[in-house]
Amino acid sequence: MTAEFSDVPVIDLAAEAARLGAGGLGEYLATVYHEVGFAVVTGHGVPTEITDEAFAAARRFFELPLEQKETVDKRRSRHFRGWEATGVERTNNRPDIREQLDFWTEHPARDVDVEPPYLRLLGPNQWPSDDLAPGFAAAVQRWIYAAAELADRVMGLLSLGLGLDEDHLRRAFGDECMSLCKVINYPPTPAGQFGVNAHHDAGFLTVLATGGTPGLEVQNAAGEWIAVPNVDDGLVINLGEVFQKMTGNYFVATPHRVATPTARRSIAYFHGPSLDMPLVALPLEQRFADAVAASPRHAAAGFMVQPDEVDAGAADMSSPHHPDRYGEQLWNYFARSYPDNVRLHYG
Repeated sequence: MTAEFSDVPVIDLAAEAARLGAGGLGEYLATVYHEVGFAVVTGHGVPTEITDEAFAAARRFFELPLEQKETVDKRRSRHFRGWEATGVERTNNRPDIREQLDFWTEHPARDVDVEPPYLRLLGPNQWPSDDLAPGFAAAVQRWIYAAAELADRVMGLLSLGLGLDEDHLRRAFGDECMSLCKVINYPPTPAGQFGVNAHHDAGFLTVLATGGTPGLEVQNAAGEWIAVPNVDDGLVINLGEVFQKMTGNYFVATPHRVATPTARRSIAYFHGPSLDMPLVALPLEQRFADAVAASPRHAAAGFMVQPDEVDAGAADMSSPHHPDRYGEQLWNYFARSYPDNVRLHYG
């Protein structure tokens, strides 16, 4: 592999762990996520039936009449949780052609005017009732738990690959972790638009079940868009901007997008720490900084632009602004992606 990769690796975690051991697998994964930032994994331990049940529950929900979906409309939640219609979320200041449900880790809600503002994200989910969508919440929660276990395992392996203790990041995550699950329904993408526009993920690590339908693409250093392969029982794992920052750009949040000629569903889990976690540099050996300095792609990697930078016409994914805490990163995401919802609840 090189920085200008031409395909996305497919990795059998169980087989490679048996062949290389945990330390060797960690080093291998660290190389993949330095050079590509994406992989499709098999042998991951997430039972197929759990994924299948979650997709069946998603299909039943998305087939409901509009007025029933609106009972959990995201606009009803000051914590930005629930259902939204196609085109509501904006990525890179453009509407995404997808319908989706968002569920974050549940914690007691803070006051509406609590400071810092990112603490306002804590609160309850809006789950569809069993009367409308029988078994939906239970099926999706099972998938979330399984994806979280896989994410923890991969984070531990990547910690080893960075020369750290296996539990280094888990200990740093804190006691009030905030992770996200998106249940997504893509209609066929109109010409010139995208189901989700080109972007970086904001957090640490993403686990994605693609539902077997093509459409996900990642961008290499040459600006080429590479299709992510569909693999039976495979899950896509990629890294986000927070992990990029904490590794001094050794890991990268690789740009990706979705365009699909046919209807497509996916379920994504975004693994996150406590909102107040400081985004400080990990104690890495000098060789990691040297690798970044030797790669223009890594040295120049930016973040998604902030709302004021969007207004000023900044180029996509070019921001030098790096929040100091995870919660600030999430608040920036909501302000950028859901400006109407932010104004509705917080002025």
